[in-house]
Amino acid sequence: MSTVRSNWSSRAFPALLAGAALVLAACAGAPPAPTLKDTGMAPGPNYIIGPGDTVNVFVWRNPELSATVPVRPDGKITTPLVEDLQASGKTPTQLARDMEQALSKYIKNPIVTVIVTGFVGRYSEQVRVVGEAARPQALPYKEGMTLLDVMIAVGGLTEYAAGNRARLVRMVDGKQQVYTVRLEDLVRRGDVSANVRILPGDVIIIPEAFF
Repeated sequence: MSTVRSNWSSRAFPALLAGAALVLAACAGAPPAPTLKDTGMAPGPNYIIGPGDTVNVFVWRNPELSATVPVRPDGKITTPLVEDLQASGKTPTQLARDMEQALSKYIKNPIVTVIVTGFVGRYSEQVRVVGEAARPQALPYKEGMTLLDVMIAVGGLTEYAAGNRARLVRMVDGKQQVYTVRLEDLVRRGDVSANVRILPGDVIIIPEAFF
């Protein structure tokens, strides 16, 4: 399975959502999409901080400069002596180095550690479930997340769901790919062979059954 790069362009995610909407509308009459198969464990991407995350900024030997702060909707944080520093789009290590550079104006050789304590993640990397799920929603991506994990989080399928006609929309190397996932077999029949790995930014679309 191809590894999706963490840093997408600003155009990739809107294109993915637009494609997902088209797939949802055409799901009933579209030709069969290839079934997504799990090819084993893939290295997880580094965690990228996003708006809504909570970060613990620890400045060694300077407790008065340490703080636990939220990442604002504009992607920035404010800590003692450092205002409006961009946090979204960076790894915790990258943010720590930027904090050190900003604090070096005030203290000698600052050593900073950044720990993410509340996880939301960037919108472009959240996993979204739409259609006939019990609780359609966006979920923070977690390393090792599988389709079964996602379905547990959204409460499974509704009684009207056509689970085996569900589609998974994924960006691969900048191109949108659509796969079939067998949710009916996985959730209601316990067929673990239908369980597949989820990647950041995946969109799962569950159509309604026709009676």
